[in-house]
Amino acid sequence: MIKKLCTLAVAGVFLQGCERGPGEHTMEVTASAYTMAESETKKGNVGLAAWGDQLEPGMKAIAVSRDLIDEGLTHETPVRIEGLEGEYLVLDKMNKRWEEKIDIFMGTDQKAAREWGKRTVTISWVIPEEQE
Repeated sequence: MIKKLCTLAVAGVFLQGCERGPGEHTMEVTASAYTMAESETKKGNVGLAAWGDQLEPGMKAIAVSRDLIDEGLTHETPVRIEGLEGEYLVLDKMNKRWEEKIDIFMGTDQKAAREWGKRTVTISWVIPEEQE
């Protein structure tokens, strides 16, 4: 997997890694799906997302791999997903082992989640000026 690095040289000092600036962004990611099944969420806290949101069936929500947070996909960022209607909100974070990946919340519909499987999609989002 190729890592994106942004290097800036200022007076001989090198800084690596940089966040995206304001505006509209697109990225190709791996997308899988998850449900409220206890085996797919925190034991004893079904539907409780990593930022503290309580997920409910019917919500358009996604979990993002933690590397995407640096790309501007922070808590409550609206995201459009190629092939799906409407906007999804970033309400959950994935385990640190994942990179360039989203997980689409499908409520209690395990059949729909299995049918979605795993695929590559293009996502788009906007970083507002004040988030920079």
